[in-house]
Amino acid sequence: MADSTLTSKGQTTVPLEIREAVGLQTGAKLSWSISPDGVLLIRAKTKSIQSLEGAIKLPKGKQISIEEMNPWK
Repeated sequence: MADSTLTSKGQTTVPLEIREAVGLQTGAKLSWSISPDGVLLIRAKTKSIQSLEGAIKLPKGKQISIEEMNPWK
């Protein structure tokens, strides 16, 4: 476990071992949320959704648009 301290300005430093483990660099974006049971979740936004392009090959080259994927039309 790694610890950090919250400053009077609401700032903290992400410990080096954490930065190295998730590949955080200067300017990295972090997403903060609280789960229903009160656990603080911090996610590193190190990749774009666009980086997943082509990761899944569809049978016979079938393509699906973003609009077709959206179940809340």
